[in-house]
Amino acid sequence: MTSVIFILAAYLIGSISFAVLTSKAFGLPDPRTFGSKNPGATNVLRTGKKLAAALTLLGDGAKGWLAVFLSQHLAPAYGLDETVVAAAAVAVFLGHVYPVFFGFYGGKGVATALGILLALNPWLGLAALVTWLLAARLWRISSLSALIAAGLAPLYALALLDAGVLVAAVAVLCVLLIWRHKSNIQNLLSGKEGAIGKASH
Repeated sequence: MTSVIFILAAYLIGSISFAVLTSKAFGLPDPRTFGSKNPGATNVLRTGKKLAAALTLLGDGAKGWLAVFLSQHLAPAYGLDETVVAAAAVAVFLGHVYPVFFGFYGGKGVATALGILLALNPWLGLAALVTWLLAARLWRISSLSALIAAGLAPLYALALLDAGVLVAAVAVLCVLLIWRHKSNIQNLLSGKEGAIGKASH
């Protein structure tokens, strides 16, 4: 029963949509109604409000980190092992993607996934972030950078994490993240995906 509470708490933390809340605070349109209709930092940035986008990015990343951090530090006190930490990592990501507070319509999970990776192992998160930055520098396409980072993150996890269950959790996160980018993949294949700093077609 305690395990369920940890997992449910992680899901509820993930269900807090900072894109929607930040947009309301700044008097911006609901990010689910314009651009890519994705409630994430990239779409908030399309309004021209860099601070709102930055706060969205920070909030979405922080909630992923927080859910895993809490499970790592509280689970042992209840006799729970890394399986609960792995489940919490997946749960907070699912909360972001399918938030109960916002009609189960959430973001694609890049920032939240990064926060999760940083909590699991700072070097793991850093490796994924550097991969994203290098890919963005080369191709100037945010979604492509995220897909490349997601493809390599399980390999980084295999090298840096001791517990197989945590590696499996990272793999699940990355598969989900790639699946959430299916429309971006279609645009990439057809040459219609917008570059960073430009509106998508």
